[in-house]
Formats: sequence, C-alpha cells, structure tokens
Amino acid sequence: MSTFSSSLHPWRVEDSAELYGVHSWGAGYFDVSDKGEVVICPYGPKGPKVPIPELIDGIKERGYNMPCLLRCENILDSQIASLHESFNKAIKSLGYKGSYRGVFPIKVNQQQQVIEEIADFGSRYHHGLEVGSKGELIAAVAHMSDREACVICNGYKDGEFIDLGLQAQRLGLNVFFVIEMPGELETIIQRSKVLDIRPKLGVRCKLSMRASGHWAESGGERSVFGLSPAEVVDIIDRLKAVDMLDCLRLLHYHLGSQISNIRDIRLGAMEGARFYAGLVEEGAPMGYLDLGGGLAVDYDGSHTNYFSSRNYTMDEYSADIVEAIMATLDEDGIKHPHIVTESGRATVAYYSLLLFNVLDVSRLEPMQLPEKLDDDTPQPVVNLREVLASITPRSLQECYNDAVYYRDEMRQLFATGAVNLRQRCLSERFFWTILMRIAEEKEHLKTIPRDLHDIDVNTADIYYGNFSIFQSLPDSWAIDQLFPIMPVHRLQERPERRGIISDITCDSDGQINHFIDQLGNKRTLELHPLKDGEEYYLGVFLVGAYQETLGDLHNLMGDNNVVSIRVEEDGSYEFVREQEGDTVADVLSYVEYEPRRIMESLRSMAERAVREGRITPSQRFAFLQVFEDGLRGYTYFER
Repeated sequence: MSTFSSSLHPWRVEDSAELYGVHSWGAGYFDVSDKGEVVICPYGPKGPKVPIPELIDGIKERGYNMPCLLRCENILDSQIASLHESFNKAIKSLGYKGSYRGVFPIKVNQQQQVIEEIADFGSRYHHGLEVGSKGELIAAVAHMSDREACVICNGYKDGEFIDLGLQAQRLGLNVFFVIEMPGELETIIQRSKVLDIRPKLGVRCKLSMRASGHWAESGGERSVFGLSPAEVVDIIDRLKAVDMLDCLRLLHYHLGSQISNIRDIRLGAMEGARFYAGLVEEGAPMGYLDLGGGLAVDYDGSHTNYFSSRNYTMDEYSADIVEAIMATLDEDGIKHPHIVTESGRATVAYYSLLLFNVLDVSRLEPMQLPEKLDDDTPQPVVNLREVLASITPRSLQECYNDAVYYRDEMRQLFATGAVNLRQRCLSERFFWTILMRIAEEKEHLKTIPRDLHDIDVNTADIYYGNFSIFQSLPDSWAIDQLFPIMPVHRLQERPERRGIISDITCDSDGQINHFIDQLGNKRTLELHPLKDGEEYYLGVFLVGAYQETLGDLHNLMGDNNVVSIRVEEDGSYEFVREQEGDTVADVLSYVEYEPRRIMESLRSMAERAVREGRITPSQRFAFLQVFEDGLRGYTYFER
C-alpha cells in the first residue's frame, strides 16, 4: 500500500530519522548519515560514525551471507561504563558512604565473547556476574579474576553447585550464595563444613511491592523464587543456631525485568532497604544490598511507562535508588551497604543488531474490474460494485461493513456450489479494491472508526526477509516484544510503501506486524519498493538481550553468522571476531540425525538407482554432490 504520497516537501534524511525514531531509541549509538545510511556511533553522537552498509559489504567480502548478527564491542563497553559512572555520580553528589557493584546475569546473553568482554572491560569497575546454574557458574569462574567483583549465585543449588562456588571462594573470588528456597540452607551448611569454608550468604526476599509490565510475575509476594518474611526469619534463626549468622552478608530482591516506571523502582528500593535494616538489627553483618534487575530499555523511544519503554534516564534511575536506600537506612543509623544491581537487558541490548536482506515482496495491486457485469452476475457482486461507487469519507464504516457482509455471502454461496470459481474471484476483486480505497480515504479522517484501525494490515505489502523469527527474534513471536526495525540504507528516499515482515519459515506466526511508534505501536512499517538487481537490507536493533539465548531451531533454521567489530576513536575499525552460522549438517545433528548416516543412505539409494538403470554413474555423482554441498551449506537463503 502506498503512503506519504501527499507530502509536499522533498524527502530528507532528517525525515527518515524522525519517522523511524532513531534519535529516540538509539541512545546516541545510531544515526542517519547525509548519504541516507544508518551509522553506528559507539562513542556517542560526537564521535566517529561507521556506516552499516559499508559493514555489510565487508561481511560479504569475508564470505558471510545474510542474515548476520552484528556486534559492536565498544557499545557494550560504553553501557557498562555509563552504568557505573551514573551510580558513582549519584553516590558522590548525595554523600552515600557505600559503593556500587554491578553484575551481569549470564542468562541474558550466554555467548562466550559477551561474557569475556564484560569480565575484561568490567574489571576496571569491579563489574561482576550473576549465575543461575552450574554451567553458568563454571563459565563465570573461568572468566573472573577481579576479587572485588561479585559473583552472585541464584537459582536452585545442589551439592555440586555449592562445591563449585565454595572452591571459587577459596581461590579468592567474591562469591555469594543467595538462598531462594528454604531447603537450600541445609545443603550449604553441610558442604561448607565438609570443605571447611565459611560461605558468604545472601537471602532473596519477596517484596509486597509489585511492578507492572511483561515480567511482573517474577516479583511480588507470589513470585516463584524468594523467601517470605517468615521464611527469612527462619533462616536467621537457623544461622544463629549453627553459629553462622556472620556469614549472612547480602539481601537480594527482584522486581522483574524491564521496569518502565521509576516510581516502582523507588518504592522497591525503599521496601528492600527496610528488609536490609531488619537483618542488620538481627545481628547479621550484611554489607551488600542487591536490587536485582529491572533497568529498562527504551525500545520504542517514547520515554513513557509503556511496557516497551521507560520514563526515566539512567541518571534518574541511579539517583532514585541511592537516595531511597540512603534515606531509609539513615533513619535507623545503619551503615550504607554496597549497592548491587543485576542489569542485563540494558547492558547488552544495544550492542547487537540483526541484519537481513529482503528476498521478495507480495503486493496488493489495483485490480482490473469489468466495466459491465454479465446478466448472470450474482447479486452480492452487484452489491459490492455499488459499495465501491458509494465510498466517501463519511461512509467508510458503512461501506466496510457492507463489503464484509457481501464478501462472506459470496463465500457461502461458493461453498454450497451456487456460484462458480470465476464469480467468486470477481467478488474478491471488488472486495479488495474496496478495502484499498477505504484504507486511502481513512488517512484523511481526524477520528478513525475502531473497525478500520487495522485495515492497513490487510492491505499492506508483505516483505519476505531472509531470517527466522523463532531463531533470531523469539520474543517478538512469543510475547509481542517490540524492536526497532528500519532500512539501513536508501533513507534519503521517501518510503512509499507500507508493509509487514515475514520470515522464511513455513509458519504463519513467522511474521512481524507490530512496530514501534511514538504513540505505542503501529501495525505496518514504512518501507521502500525493491529495485531490480539491488539488495534491500533491514536492521532489527536492540536485540542483544535474550534473543540469542532463547532462539530455537524451528524449521531447522540454525544460528546466524555473527560478526563483531571494534571501532577506534579515529573512526577506523576492525572485524575482531567472526563466527560462522550453523550448517544444515549442524542443525540436523542437534535433533539427533547423523549426517554421515544420511549420506550413507543416500549413496545406497543412488547406487540402487544405477543398478535399476534409472540414472547413470555420472548422474549418481552429481546427485550425491548436491546433497553433500547442501549439508555443508548455510541454513538460510543464499543467492
């Protein structure tokens, strides 16, 4: 469907930047150049800018096809630095006596190069890691060398998990076991005695305060993990009984991920500080207050408390937390603890973006209608023609209702054999012509009737992207998470089409039909028509959190190619890491096929065909070569 055709002024790159909201959601890391290309600004708007189309050329020259996950290590570094500098500024300005200790939850992005970079760059800030399984704990210990950084152990903990953490503590790492279930304590007591190591303990409490948003269920009194106030008191009494209360050093709570309202964060900090004060009053030495995750990412750039946004800056987030804890504890004269937050989403979201090419477009074009109807034309078709002739801005709702009614009437007649295929086809032509006309006319209305809000989706173009939503954007499919999506080039041109995006899986759910908008979301995205012989590239931004970890093998689409860059302050850059995506053989092996046995079976089949005279030996060779190449090939579309 065409759009923007009524605009009077020539299209500018500034119009594209505003349309796609780059300056709102990009946090200064992305911009649009004068050439109409999206550029990466790892040092902020005033630093060097690297054009994404130039990077795509470099990726292809190195032998990697689309789709590709592009990572910029500098952005990851910048987010860690911004988080610590923001808290340190608040601590200094408010006179807080403790320090800040950030940790990254490995579950948010478990890729080795992510954890390695966080541990390496984060060491200058004593930035630690949070783990929730034995595998994550081993990965954390292997990368941590900073003895002041925290290693927070959450989740279920068996004896082996506890032994791993205790041995890491013996090496000098600052490991905390957070008790989330009452039964965990006895295992920790037993293993610490066997290994003769006094553990550092924390308790995760359930706050009565509950935040709003997609992940609100992970907080509040009925959350899955954590201890009730009564269970916290039982833990204290048990620690006193075994002379281990001095081991209790940390209080942890978690409001949920992506907390969009700063008021929820502040109220949670106040209640958490009250729990902390209670533990100090019971005689525990304490020293650390862990607020869990919650720092949101402004995916849609609206700066509101909408679930895909946030109504605060990082400085406001830090200052409100420090002030709330300080004010609460000062009332009882309690020493200020080290503040710990487990910011995962906000740490890694910005540094990864998904790039893919568009393979084709399906468009609903104006349809050829007969000037005169045959005498035997069914009455519903005659009525549809009259509806088309009667469309005015005032009659859109009525015409829409009538069109749907007569279209459905024709479908019923076709199902009973009362009309033939050509007559049914003619009714569909009139119906879709009516919908296209209504979609054009509604753009001139100040108030759009409710039934017509989604008509753009029905008449939109379908852009077929070379990627899998289930592998690369699972949250888009599972929970309607909004991600910024836009063309990464041709932004000096007016986007004359409205479209939705389909992936290449054989699944009707493999599509994106909700896009960011300053007012919340919109059902179609403004795009450019394809040009013959030219690739059209789209980028999905802010995908560094959870998407790689949660992606699955739907339709046996495997991991994408991954390329990481590092940009220097003079604007030069290098490709520092390259990771080839899964081959067909890889994904088959993941689901218990053996590629070697597959080829043996194919060889036997081909040899039998030779014996039966259906193919020649040379054709047998070509047959096997095709399948061998196919097993080695990328799981996505290759030109």
